Amino acid sequence: MTLTRGNSHTLLYSGDLQTAKKTPDNEYSLGLAGAYGSQNSVDNVNNYKTFGQWNHFFSEKFFGYVRADAMRDLIADLDYRFDLGPGAGYYLIKDKTTTLAMEAGVSYQYEHLGTAYESFATVRLAERFEHKFSDRARLWQTLEVLPQVDKFDNYTINFEIGLEASISKSFSLKTYLDDSYQKEPAAGRQKNDIKLVSGIVYKF
Repeated sequence: MTLTRGNSHTLLYSGDLQTAKKTPDNEYSLGLAGAYGSQNSVDNVNNYKTFGQWNHFFSEKFFGYVRADAMRDLIADLDYRFDLGPGAGYYLIKDKTTTLAMEAGVSYQYEHLGTAYESFATVRLAERFEHKFSDRARLWQTLEVLPQVDKFDNYTINFEIGLEASISKSFSLKTYLDDSYQKEPAAGRQKNDIKLVSGIVYKF
């Protein structure tokens, strides 16, 4: 959170909540994130997103999945966007310190962007990477590309990379870059939204 008063009058805060569970046959992950900012009582950041994914393993490295995403970004004039669909994935690397998974699937997208209400099918291509330098430090990176099936020049790209270092059993420091690119944004809006966040993490 950042707050200024006096010659400048600003407010900016962001937060996220993530949970995951792994069993020999399944992986479950759920996340919720949001950011809000204003300058001189005028909103300049206002976005929220959530996701859920269930992976079921057919072998040690091959799995099928079902994923749902929802997003709202009022500054980008995105009232809502929902994605839901199945797919398959494979761990190219899966050991105690490093994982690299590739995923491919389809999803159906519903959105209200600008003045348009649209729904269409997309292809989902994604990869997830994580490396643990030790029990106290890790690097992660994700990439997701979502082109429209019948209009491949309309696509969304989501990218994230970050570092986390523990300072105690429950607390850690986290810094990450979040980039969202919309090939066809709402009228008068930019295609790219980048967010760099540093914060404190508490693990329950």
